[in-house]
Formats: sequence, structure tokens, C-alpha cells
Amino acid sequence: MAYTIKESDLLQISNLELLARQVVEGFLTGLHKSPYHGFSVEFAEHRQYNTGESTRNIDWKLFGRTDKLFVKRFEEETNLRCQIVIDTSSSMYFPVDGLNKIKFSVIAAASLIQLMKKQRDASGISLFNEELWFHSASKLGLTHQKLLFSKLQSCLAEPIKGKGSEISKTLHTLAEGLHKRSMVIIFSDMFQSGADDLFSALQHLKYKNHEIIIFDVHDKREELELEFEFGHRPYIFKDSETGEELKLHPNAVKEMYLQNYKTHQEALKLKCLQYKIDYNEAIVENNFNQVLMPFIKKRRK
Repeated sequence: MAYTIKESDLLQISNLELLARQVVEGFLTGLHKSPYHGFSVEFAEHRQYNTGESTRNIDWKLFGRTDKLFVKRFEEETNLRCQIVIDTSSSMYFPVDGLNKIKFSVIAAASLIQLMKKQRDASGISLFNEELWFHSASKLGLTHQKLLFSKLQSCLAEPIKGKGSEISKTLHTLAEGLHKRSMVIIFSDMFQSGADDLFSALQHLKYKNHEIIIFDVHDKREELELEFEFGHRPYIFKDSETGEELKLHPNAVKEMYLQNYKTHQEALKLKCLQYKIDYNEAIVENNFNQVLMPFIKKRRK
């Protein structure tokens, strides 16, 4: 069952932790009512109540939402370490208005951290553009989580202008720096020249025995469907990362752009399949189930 928060609420993001909690609670409630019922309950530290056992640990709040009896699980500890890697290059701040790629990625990351907190999984974040400008190793604890939310919130303070994406360099650095086996979750629009460098970096992470989930973040309407609502005349287009300007006629480049994007995406999907990397498209217009569900499926394995 899908759970959607109004875009007006998402855009305010005055309290990222509260927003993440709402996303997660809505997601879990939806799962309890869905065909993934038993699967989700196990993840959310609950199990079905068995007739005759003590009622002391029944989650009555969950009963009120689902009309079913579940018992809280307190003793199960997990050893999952998760490193969330977010691309903060200038292209991630597109489009300027509305729920753009960076806002979507930040809210999704915060929701994953909140979800991991419920399961006592350790989380950390790595933020990069032309360099890895913030890195926090995965840990448990309220103070650590507050730090992560604060850093994520800082990504939204104002657009980062004129910054490119060095995802390959960042992933090589993480491959060498993550000394314990981790799940590495990457949020990026994957706009980087040098596909071979990117695949080499992903292979480096796999060689170090890390599990990888890629979320290829895009605004479908603005970047993929491309209505090209321009007049029949040339326009000046400016690269948000390099500042380079090109004078082009929109109708002359539309077909070429879409074909190049399709080729790039298909190559990325193929390589991920070869390296056993989970690849997911993340469309900012859709709800956050498209991020949370692949995570819990991967975690369960």
C-alpha cells in the first residue's frame, strides 16, 4: 500500500527527523496491510501474537492501526552497517522549484536512517561533489543520529553552485576506508563522464565485500519525458556543474539527448547486473516506498 505525504509538507522540511518518522511509520503501516505483511513485521521488530502467551508486550498502538495483534521484539540484535552516500553536485539541485533531486535524496536518506534505528542497525553518511566533503562512519546512538540529520539538513540550506560529481573517486575512497563489511547505498543522478571509471569503483567496493544499492535519482517530467516547451528559436543552455554555455535549438537536440541517456542508463543497468549490484530508478515524483522497499528486501537477504 502506497503512503504519500503532501509535496507542500516535503518542501518545508523544517524538522527532517519528524518528517522521516512520518514517512517510515506510514510505510510500515501500509506494509502491515499489504501482501508483504509477514515480511514487513519481521523487519519492524514485531511478530504475530500467539494465543495463550502473555499480553504484556503486545504493541497496542499497532493494534489500533491494523486491528491485528503483534508482539514487540526486544532481544534481537543485528550487525548491519549501512553507509549512505549522497551526490551533492550542482545537477542534484535541479529543478530549482519543487521537490528536486537533492531534497528527495535527503528525505529518503533520513527515512532509511530512521528505519535502521528501529532495527538497531548502524548508519553513517558520506556527502560528496568534486570531493568527499563529509564522512561519518556507521554507528548507533541518538547523538550520532542527530549529527547525521543535521548534516543532511545542511545540504538543503542553499544550492551548491558550480560543483561537479566525482563519484568514482569517492567510491574508491570509501572502498579503502570502510574497514568493516557494509551495505553501501548511493543516491546520485549518475551524471558523470568516464563510465569505465565508475564501473571500476563499483567493482572495487564489491571486491571489498560490500553490498551495494544504487538509486539513480531523476525528475521524470523535467529530465526524461522532456516536453521541451520552448519556442521555435535557439536558446542558451547552461551546464549547472561546469558553467559551460551552449546555444542550441531545443528541437534539434531532443532526440539525441534521449537516446544518449537511454544508452547510458542501459549500460549502467547491465554492469550492475554483472557485478550483482542492486540498481533502482528513483523518480522524485513518486513516493518513498521505491527506496524503503528495495532496502528491506536487500537487508532480509
